Amino acid sequence: MAFEGLSDKLSNAFKKLKNKGKLTEADVREAMREVRLALLEADVNYKVAKDFTNKVTERAIGQDVMESLTPAQMVIKIVNEELTALMGGENARLEFASKPPTVIMMCGLQGSGKTTHSAKLAKMLKEKQNRRPLLVACDIYRPAAIDQLKVVGAKAGVPVFEMGTANPVKIAREAVKHARDYGNDIVILDTAGRLHIDEKLMNELKDVKAEVNPDEILLVIDAMTGQDAVNVAKSFNELLEVTGVILTKLDGDTRGGAALSVREVTGKPIKFAGTGEKLDDLEVFHPDRMASRILGMGDVLTLIEDAQSKLDQKQAEQMAEKIMANRFDFNDLLGQFDQIKKMGPLKGILSKIPGVGKQLDGVDINDRQIDWLQAIILSMTPEERENPSLMNPSRKRRIAAGSGRTVEEVNRLIKQLEQMQKMIKQMNRGGKKGKRKKKMMLPGLGGPMDMGGMGGMGGNGMSF
Repeated sequence: MAFEGLSDKLSNAFKKLKNKGKLTEADVREAMREVRLALLEADVNYKVAKDFTNKVTERAIGQDVMESLTPAQMVIKIVNEELTALMGGENARLEFASKPPTVIMMCGLQGSGKTTHSAKLAKMLKEKQNRRPLLVACDIYRPAAIDQLKVVGAKAGVPVFEMGTANPVKIAREAVKHARDYGNDIVILDTAGRLHIDEKLMNELKDVKAEVNPDEILLVIDAMTGQDAVNVAKSFNELLEVTGVILTKLDGDTRGGAALSVREVTGKPIKFAGTGEKLDDLEVFHPDRMASRILGMGDVLTLIEDAQSKLDQKQAEQMAEKIMANRFDFNDLLGQFDQIKKMGPLKGILSKIPGVGKQLDGVDINDRQIDWLQAIILSMTPEERENPSLMNPSRKRRIAAGSGRTVEEVNRLIKQLEQMQKMIKQMNRGGKKGKRKKKMMLPGLGGPMDMGGMGGMGGNGMSF
């Protein structure tokens, strides 16, 4: 995940401060030197890193911090506030036209994920804001670019407007007319990607901008390109005056410095972050939440929003009813695994829980383990799933062979279910307390799956 290395280094720097009862100015300056090195290693722009640590140092050596009962915590609080400010302070929203359609022009280098993120944005606007977006194929140069947009558009359930290899300026103009005629209130122009800052193609972008006067010009940047992403953002902004940035591949093994530099260098906010390959993997960029993640404080708000948007509420309520009635079996566990997979990579989910992120350092969490557990359950007969007490050695061997797993793994999963059932009984013994607990559950992660279903984490295998 992005920022892992940065989070670890910041944590080590703050740990040294926590071990000191009272801080001196030298302690703060030494810690900030480590923070600056950590930022530079994360590919943060040098000037941005220097200015950031100077601001934190100036605030941290103030009288209020030095004389505080918990000076180390005060320093961390200041770092959190300055990180949030560095990334824009508050989340920046899309600007919608007073008279539809709103025209959004997507631009960026080739390979940055522009076409996919055009579809992701269209899907988000359609499903979360009840908009009627229209995707427009303005990339006439890249082979199969139009076909790719049609494919992702169909997956997103959004219509695609195309005119083959006609002039992109004409395509954009006709698309806006089409949107007015057919009631589309958002027009998303997927323009051609550039291999580099090409003068001819950049002039084409300027011509498209002059023709349709877009309400938003969103620059799509690959976070894995690091410091180069900031240079790209600066160049595009000087030529087009972009209104915002979509940062992609923040789920990858990246240093993440672009997220901390783009806003400061260009003055343009990051509006969205791509966090995976699926069309649902697009988040509104919240600077305060990202700062919390970087500092290992979790991100509960995003976790709850993910649960609400991606999980089946009706299924969650049915699950809660079964839990309250002490009727939790392997069929229910299979459903819980399906719900969890909808929310994305498991390590990403757990990292948003305060206090859990740090426990994941060095733990290899393979998302395929859920597939393996599902394979074991699917190798059981309907009777065995409903009544695990039927399991005898021969049945276990048959299930292990059918799922391609070992008998030990089958035994471990059966034991895990038994532990869950015990937890459910204990939870329900409280009567009214149990009902109160039910209301506190996250949909799809509620009940025993809160951490019981993820118990046994540890070592390199992270067995459930």
